[in-house]
Amino acid sequence: MATTDPRRQAMVDSLRSRYEEAEQQHDAEAKQALFKEAVYLGIQPEEFTQAS
Repeated sequence: MATTDPRRQAMVDSLRSRYEEAEQQHDAEAKQALFKEAVYLGIQPEEFTQAS
């Protein structure tokens, strides 16, 4: 019954991709920036930090 907003899903996918890259590079500043961006966009960190 729930519909997925394609724009929101694209934002989550982008955050997930960039988070994985920051994890691989051990870049804490990049991860912090992603968390701030997610808060701004109204996306919970669990949506892009957990393995899908």
